[in-house]
Amino acid sequence: MQTTGKLRYYDANRPIPPVPVSAPTSAIGHSEFLRTGRISRTQPLWLPKERRYLTYEEVAERTGLKLESAGERTHQRINGFHHSIQFPKMVFHRTLEQTPHLGYCHVTAASTLFSPKAKVKWSFYIANFLAEIGDEDEFFKRVNTQYSRMYFAVATESDPDQSMKIDRSIRKNGLLFRTTDPKEALKNVLMLGAPDQAVRAIIKSL
Repeated sequence: MQTTGKLRYYDANRPIPPVPVSAPTSAIGHSEFLRTGRISRTQPLWLPKERRYLTYEEVAERTGLKLESAGERTHQRINGFHHSIQFPKMVFHRTLEQTPHLGYCHVTAASTLFSPKAKVKWSFYIANFLAEIGDEDEFFKRVNTQYSRMYFAVATESDPDQSMKIDRSIRKNGLLFRTTDPKEALKNVLMLGAPDQAVRAIIKSL
């Protein structure tokens, strides 16, 4: 259980139970005292919010649910554009180890012919932060949390053990596109999946 990180998270939506009080807390209480001379001790008093701190695992779970929900909606939107453009649903997420409120979601993967001899495999992601694609040892660098979301696609290749990694032969960072604009992201993904020039023209007109 992670509890010693630099960041601490608490549940801002936790309901606070009422507790008994020893004095009237409303006009009803005052009226009861004047009428009977008795002080009601059963009126509820809502205490100031008590913070229940969350573990990193709890934060990561909540972050993952939000990311995968966004991934599901995005995939539906992409596949709903045109019957000739259909991508497989491959929705899964990862959160950043030391900042589990930050994470990214893999939405889909496919391949595109950039030329008759160049077929490029790629994966499309959503992240709830802005960053640059890093090197072999670090997927993200210069993480900026001021932006709530970014959309990006990277070229990929398979290792001999079948694990996926960024194909840096396309560009140094393998990045095909990166944007904070969901409409621009949709257009870019659709262009990667467009089967012909006629469909590309429709996409460009969006």
